[in-house]
Amino acid sequence: MSRKSLGIHLMNRLSYPQKFTLIGFLFAIPLTLVMYLLISEINSRVDFAQKEIYGNEYLRPLRHLRQYIPKLQLLNYQPLNTNLSAQEDTIADLEAKIDANFQSLLYTDRQLGKELVSSEYFNKIYHNWQKFKLRRSQWSRETYDFVCQGLTEDINRLSAHVGDISNLILDPDLDTYYLMDATLLKIPEMQKILSEIRLISQKNSLVSYVKPEKRAKLITLAGKLKELNQDLAINMEVGFSNNRHGNLRSKLSDKLTKFNSVVDLLTAQLDKLINPTAVVEYYAYLDGSDRVLDSSFELWDETSNELDFLLHKRIESFITKKILISVLVLITLLIVIYLFVAFYRSVMQTVFVLDEASKKMASGNVDHKIILDNRDELGQVVAAFNKIADALVAANQEITVLNDRLKADNLRMSAELDVTRKIQQMLLPKDRELKEVTGLDIAGFMEAADEVGGDYYDVLQHKGRVKIGIGDVTGHGLESGVVMIMVQTAVRTLLAYNESDPVKFLSAINSVIYDNIQRMKCDRNATLALLDYQQGMLKLSGQHEEMIVVRSNGCVERFDTIDLGFPIGLDADIAEFVAETIVQLYSGDVVVLYTDGITEAKNMDKLLYGLERLIKVIEINSQRSAAEIRQAVINDVRSHIGEQKVFDDITLLVLKQK
Repeated sequence: MSRKSLGIHLMNRLSYPQKFTLIGFLFAIPLTLVMYLLISEINSRVDFAQKEIYGNEYLRPLRHLRQYIPKLQLLNYQPLNTNLSAQEDTIADLEAKIDANFQSLLYTDRQLGKELVSSEYFNKIYHNWQKFKLRRSQWSRETYDFVCQGLTEDINRLSAHVGDISNLILDPDLDTYYLMDATLLKIPEMQKILSEIRLISQKNSLVSYVKPEKRAKLITLAGKLKELNQDLAINMEVGFSNNRHGNLRSKLSDKLTKFNSVVDLLTAQLDKLINPTAVVEYYAYLDGSDRVLDSSFELWDETSNELDFLLHKRIESFITKKILISVLVLITLLIVIYLFVAFYRSVMQTVFVLDEASKKMASGNVDHKIILDNRDELGQVVAAFNKIADALVAANQEITVLNDRLKADNLRMSAELDVTRKIQQMLLPKDRELKEVTGLDIAGFMEAADEVGGDYYDVLQHKGRVKIGIGDVTGHGLESGVVMIMVQTAVRTLLAYNESDPVKFLSAINSVIYDNIQRMKCDRNATLALLDYQQGMLKLSGQHEEMIVVRSNGCVERFDTIDLGFPIGLDADIAEFVAETIVQLYSGDVVVLYTDGITEAKNMDKLLYGLERLIKVIEINSQRSAAEIRQAVINDVRSHIGEQKVFDDITLLVLKQK
């Protein structure tokens, strides 16, 4: 017997539990799944660490800007005080260094700006710097200080943004976490305080009398500096203790100790100011803060380098793990493939015989018998094959009858949904009705997520009264559509009977809908807001999404309806929850009502459209007609959604005071 025949013969001698026990013994399939998840997790961590490296790389040019711009601000006071020691750099020298660092940052931003979403921040800072160089000679010292401080704050904001986007504040390891805490938060904050101490000392070194507020300011800054210094020392020690590569203590310990020492010396000098009779030594504070700043930048540079080293080491370890896992997965898969091929061949030999028999039975030869020398469960199947042939024929006939019935039921349900959808569309206010409303330019839009939606809006006139409604029934489909139609009918009926009290109006609607929902035995309810309009005055009641009002002068007002009502159909009596608010409209004012299908619309990245974006579009288009505003909003929502599936009904109603 050949090896191929022997393999098939041996597999046919095993039962199915034995075959799967053999495969399961090797953990092939679950191991593959586990390995896939591990590799995916490793790739995710590599990407995470790589983004941290990008962030650290971006922060390096910013570090020099944080050093030079405060120096530039300080030099502006040099001519006033000839007693102060001459600075190493002139204003021109510092501007040249800052320009060089901006060029370096520009190059970095072009490489990493898309990844870190930093270009907008950088362009703003760079523009402000160019404007500063052109106009600084025209400014007073106060304006000069203000602009310099603004540049420094913008740089700090960019640094914080890069830290957020590049995961630097989320690092999972204690050693790198505290290095990032030092480079991103602690050291920059201490540098900011030191620059402020230095500037106060420079400004006041000419004044013989020390104002109490300046003394208090220096005492406060010293306290913050001391606290940050203690926190930095404690946190870095935690990082040293959890550093498995052993590089941090040897590389950073001396610089950290030096930095902590010079900070302690400076704060000790400043602590003396607590005594009101103590002499204020501005020159000493200026020199001391210079020394601490120089030490802080040295510590920052070395910390940043060691952080890069640890992140690269982490990526290298992840890549090594991934290679080992990939090799293990490959070997396991090869074994599994071999076993499955042998198993497949043994099964297919039996399946082929069964297939031939089934074809003969399908042609009417139900007396055909199958005989196979199998000892596994397929042999039992073969033995039972002829016994169930007649039952299969009968079952097939019964299935055909059931399919015909199901097809008829589907056609009937489709027709019912189509009728409900048409009724919904017929009940929406027509353009001619909207044009007949005196004083308002009105445009509406409703699009259901399914064949039948659960959103509602209406504009009704009766004996000089204008009733405007918008609502959203939970869910969508036939039940939600029916509830929506009931709400519309109840509103129109109450309007026809001249009911004007908002409490009675909403209570009556709620009572009808609640009773019907109980009868229907469904769990639907609805938000509903009603507006009464007359001669530029809107009366708003009921609970729904916020009402947006954009005044003709561009001011935006938002009216929260949470305290104006209660969901319809959720409780038998809602009278105590109903309230009313009045809004006066003036020529050109725009009122927008919407359902959450707009604000909660998602794009392919699962990001919501949001209320702020909706308001922005309305503001931009507020001078246009109601129909144009409506179309601008709908176009923007559709642009946001893109190829994403629409999950909820979208409804919009725009009112504009003529």
